[in-house]
Amino acid sequence: MTELLECLSFLTWAVRKHRAGPAQREHPTLGERGRMEPAEEKDAGNHTLLTEFVLSGLSSRPELQHVLFFTICFIYSMTLVGNLLICMLTVHPALHMPMYFFLRVLSFLDISTATVVVPKMLVILLSEDRSISYLGCVTQLYCVVFLAATEWYLLAAMAYDRYVAVCSPLRYSAIMSTRACLSLVLLSCCSGKVVSVVQTAWVFTLSLCGPRRINYFFCDIPPLVVLSCTDTSRYEKQLISATVLVIFTPFCLILLSYTCIISSILKISSAESRRKAFSTCSSHLAVVTLYCASGTLIYLQPKSSSSQDAKKILALIYTTVIPTLNPLIYSLRNKEVKEVLIRAMAVLMKK
Repeated sequence: MTELLECLSFLTWAVRKHRAGPAQREHPTLGERGRMEPAEEKDAGNHTLLTEFVLSGLSSRPELQHVLFFTICFIYSMTLVGNLLICMLTVHPALHMPMYFFLRVLSFLDISTATVVVPKMLVILLSEDRSISYLGCVTQLYCVVFLAATEWYLLAAMAYDRYVAVCSPLRYSAIMSTRACLSLVLLSCCSGKVVSVVQTAWVFTLSLCGPRRINYFFCDIPPLVVLSCTDTSRYEKQLISATVLVIFTPFCLILLSYTCIISSILKISSAESRRKAFSTCSSHLAVVTLYCASGTLIYLQPKSSSSQDAKKILALIYTTVIPTLNPLIYSLRNKEVKEVLIRAMAVLMKK
C-alpha cells in the first residue's frame, strides 16, 4: 500500500511538472521529495500549484465546534464498538455461514472508512491548524474511494449470497463454499483498488490551483475538482461514468438478485415461510438503500458549489452515520445474531 501511494504521488507530481514547462521538469530524488516543503509553486501559466490544502471542516461557527466534536466522537465510538462486536460475534460457531462472513468483512470496511475520515475531522474541530499535506490528501482520497467502491461490490456479493440461499437452498453449501466466498471478497477488493487508483490519479493530474481551501471536511473528489483552474467538463463526464460503473453496476446486480428472490418467495404457499424468507434479506436491502441514496447524490454532480453544504451532510452520513447504523440494522433484525449476543452477555455476567 505504501509503495503504491508513493508511486501514485510521484506520477501526479511528474505530470504536473510536465504541464508546468521545461524549466521545471527536473525529477527530484525520493529523499528530495520527502524534504519538499508544503509550499505553493508557480507554473508556466501563472497558476498556483498546490502542495498543501486547508480543510474548512463541517462548520465555521465557533460555538458549534465543541458540540460537533463530542457528537461525532460519540458516533465514532459507537461505530467502533458496534462493528467490532459484529466482527467478534460472527466468529461464533453458530454463525459460521457465508452471510456472516460477508457481514464481518462489511464491518471491517465500515471501521476503516470511519477511521480514515473521522480522526482528522475531530482534530480540525478543536485545532486552528486545518491543513493537510498533498501526500496526506492523496492518501485519504485513495482510501476513501477504495473502501467505498469495495463496499459496493461486497454488497452485490451479499445479494448473490441471499439469491442462492432463497432460490437454491439445497445447493447453498456447495455453491457458497469457503473458496467462493473468499474469491468474491478478493474480487471486490481488486475492483475497488482499480477504481481508486484510476480516480485518484485523474483527480491529482488536474491542474489544481488556488485557493487552496477545500470546502469540505476531508479530501474527496467533488471539492477537489472545484479547485481545478482548467476546464473539467470532460473529467466530470468521466466521473459520472465511473459513478455509474461503481454504484449502478452493483446496484443492477443487486436488483436482478432480488427480482429472482421475490419471484421465488411469491411461489411459496405458506405465509410464515414467505415472511421468514424475506426477513433474511430485509437488512441487506436497508443498507443498500442507504448507500445508494447518499452515494449517488454526492458524486453525480461533482462541481455544483451551490449544494456543497448539502453534500457535506450527505458525506457525513455516508462516512460516519451509516457505519454506525449497519451493526444496528443487522443485529436488531437478525435472530441468530441476537441469540449469540445474549449468550455472550450471559457468559460475561456469570464471570
